[in-house]
Amino acid sequence: MALSPLQPVEEQTGTTAVTPEPTKTYKLDFENGVIGDFIDDDEALRQFIYKAIRTARFRYLIYDDQYGSELEDLIGSDVTDAFLNEEIPRVIREALIYDDRISDVRDFVVRRKGDGVFVEFTVVKTDGDTLTEEVTI
Repeated sequence: MALSPLQPVEEQTGTTAVTPEPTKTYKLDFENGVIGDFIDDDEALRQFIYKAIRTARFRYLIYDDQYGSELEDLIGSDVTDAFLNEEIPRVIREALIYDDRISDVRDFVVRRKGDGVFVEFTVVKTDGDTLTEEVTI
C-alpha cells in the first residue's frame, strides 16, 4: 500500500526495531606491533578508548576530524595543575563521546604520577553498562 497524504497519520508511520551494529574489529597488540584475531563488545570498545586517547587529533589524514584527542598539546605545556585537572577530562570526553557506543564519560580522577598523569574515568555505554578505564599519559 502506497503512502498518501490523504491517509491518517497513524497509517503513514511505522516503527522499526533498532539492532545494534557489531563492533567486531582486529585486535591490536600495541607493545609488539602485531595485528591479531578479531575482538568484539567491551574488548573492542576498550581498544577504541585506548587508541582514540593516544592518537593526536588532526594529525593523520586517515582519520576524520572527530577522531583522536588533543592531550599531546596539553602534556608538557607550561600550565598549572588546576588547568590540567580541568582540561584533561574535557579533552578525553571530547575524544570519546562521539562514538555511538558511548553515551557519557564521567567521574574523572586526575593525579600526577612522576612525569606523567594518571587518569581514571567511567565510560557509560548506550546500553547502560559502564566501563572503568585507567590511562597514564
